[in-house]
Amino acid sequence: MRGESSRPDLEAWEQAVLSEALRAGAKVLGRLLERVGSGRRAALLLCTCGQAMRSVGLRSKQLTTLLGEVTYARSLYVCPSCGLSRVPGDQALDVAGTGFSPGVRRLMARAGSRCSFVDAEADLLDYAHVRAGRRDIERVAEALGRQVEAWMTRQHARPPEVAPPIPILYVSFDGTGCPLRRAELRGRKGKQLDGSAKGREVKIGCVFTQTTVDKDGFPIREADSTSYVGGIESSGLFGLRLFNEARSRGLDRARQVVVLTDGAAYNKTIAQLHFHGATHIIDLFHAREHLKALADLIFPNAPERAKAWRDRLDEGEVEHILGEAQQALPSRGARRKAALKEMRYFHKNTERMRYAEFRRRGFFVGSGVIEAGCRTLVGQRLKQSGMFWSLRGAHAILQLRCCILSRRFLDFWDDRAA
Repeated sequence: MRGESSRPDLEAWEQAVLSEALRAGAKVLGRLLERVGSGRRAALLLCTCGQAMRSVGLRSKQLTTLLGEVTYARSLYVCPSCGLSRVPGDQALDVAGTGFSPGVRRLMARAGSRCSFVDAEADLLDYAHVRAGRRDIERVAEALGRQVEAWMTRQHARPPEVAPPIPILYVSFDGTGCPLRRAELRGRKGKQLDGSAKGREVKIGCVFTQTTVDKDGFPIREADSTSYVGGIESSGLFGLRLFNEARSRGLDRARQVVVLTDGAAYNKTIAQLHFHGATHIIDLFHAREHLKALADLIFPNAPERAKAWRDRLDEGEVEHILGEAQQALPSRGARRKAALKEMRYFHKNTERMRYAEFRRRGFFVGSGVIEAGCRTLVGQRLKQSGMFWSLRGAHAILQLRCCILSRRFLDFWDDRAA
């Protein structure tokens, strides 16, 4: 009978065979690269100054590829007039200024956008047998994030496609915090005890469509219809970014446009400026939070009144709530001041809280999609314990995550390689 030590080790065999296969593949890839960027050119290579550039010989370069390390030699050209140098082989292979192949950079970007750069380094080694340092992953992911933003700008500049009308198009947006390095926050006011800021607001927006309701009349979001945009920027720039996304998604073809927000002042400005004529709905759950705060201030010992108010709110009967609140308003003090502030919120948003009417029309009345988007896009990557970002880096990673979660990354990569 065989002893325990004689049992076959399948995993060891797998790793050994895979290592040999990768080593053999790297040799094949190296031979394929032998003639790329070297040898005589059929046409002159012109410098940007207009002079013909001259080859000064071969230079070797080591590339990290999906198959392992590969070294190849390519010609270096120098302009005799201005001294500018170029390596046509690097440009042909899309490796100018980098030691990582396009395939490896794609994996670095995806890994770096999903988890910390430290974890991404370990994941690439474990999952793809690619050795890439955390700093390299950070640089590549952020650089591709900036390329994604430029690509999206070009996509938005294209004329909207001709397609069938959209029954209902939703635009929803919100904000959440992102911790930044101290150097990025000098002079900014915030909510810390000393009045300083810990981070900046990340504005997130989403666009999705609805074509039908279920048998009980509840709206059904169209599968895979949600796309995201985001930015650490002014509300003016973000509003334009969101409008361009909605326009590319068929804003002009929508029979009905619904804007879902939490009622913040800049949200109303964006809705009025870019989505004039849309049905603007205040997220029911935000409204309930404000209602609870108002009820606690006016009826601190009567939870049954809060329950009755909640039922009224669900029916969109805001005037009834405000009438009762006015009658029971404290005559003076901090509670009165705080209650008046909450009442102003309802006064300003009364027409955006007709929830029974909105439900009758088959609309969503909650902003769960954008709330989940904030958690996924920002919370799971930019707000992990111990993370403090540069503004430039956080914004770039955000663009990358929006592109990936909108299922556009492969389109971006294909266009980039074209």
